[in-house]
Amino acid sequence: MKGRRKMFPVILSIILIVSLIFSISVVIKKRKKAGVTGIKSALSSICLYLLAVTNLFAYWFNFLGLLSWSITIILLILGAYFTKYIPVSEDEN
Repeated sequence: MKGRRKMFPVILSIILIVSLIFSISVVIKKRKKAGVTGIKSALSSICLYLLAVTNLFAYWFNFLGLLSWSITIILLILGAYFTKYIPVSEDEN
């Protein structure tokens, strides 16, 4: 039973890393396909990916404190702010 408890965080970390890599590749492909350029429209995604990485590092290094929470809140606010630069799709069905 103790071995399962030790492996659970490792398995979740691996799943998170794999899903982040897959998600980043999908976002890059969709941006290229849509012809979207510029850094402003990508800042929302970048902030949300940094949020996931920050929380993963905080968990790995036992750094779940005020600084980690502050960075999380700041990245969430920045990610929400930069959504106004995401281009609106012209395709309506």
